[in-house]
Amino acid sequence: MSSEMNQLQPKEILSILEKRFQDHPNRHPKIEWSKIEKSLNSNPKLLQVVTKMEMTGGEPDIIALGKNLYFVDCSKESPKDRRSLCYDQDAWEKRKQHKPSSTVEAEAANIGVELLTENDYLEWQRFGPFDEKTSSWIETPKELRKLGGALFGDHRFGRTFIYHNGADSYYGSRGFRGKIKID
Repeated sequence: MSSEMNQLQPKEILSILEKRFQDHPNRHPKIEWSKIEKSLNSNPKLLQVVTKMEMTGGEPDIIALGKNLYFVDCSKESPKDRRSLCYDQDAWEKRKQHKPSSTVEAEAANIGVELLTENDYLEWQRFGPFDEKTSSWIETPKELRKLGGALFGDHRFGRTFIYHNGADSYYGSRGFRGKIKID
């Protein structure tokens, strides 16, 4: 991943993001690209995170969640380079065989994003549908994690569903999506 990231220059990522922004105005009504571009140019960390989101297949775009603006992964299906991961380190360590290469929490931290919450996922699906063939892990409440479970969502039959699974499970069609707030 890091060698590919070195190949995507700031001017290139800004061009990709601007085109996506223009192609999907319903995701961010009344927001001007110049405001977003200014935020990206004045915040190198934000630009770096959004570049990582792009390089791992997330197709980030601007979405309002609650009262804040975020870059959110808007790829049609769960980002390709972020699949086949169990939920967290504890779940990874408990696997006896066939451990995945990493965990959702570790990869989200590596990219610099927060996982979508259940409310985020449901609100974000207004701009979809997304995850019609895949599913995405979402932030799981601590009480549920203590019991060994984790949450994920998908969109089937014209509806968005939130499910549970053992946190140590992983599938080739389940990844994760992230968000980063725009100041």
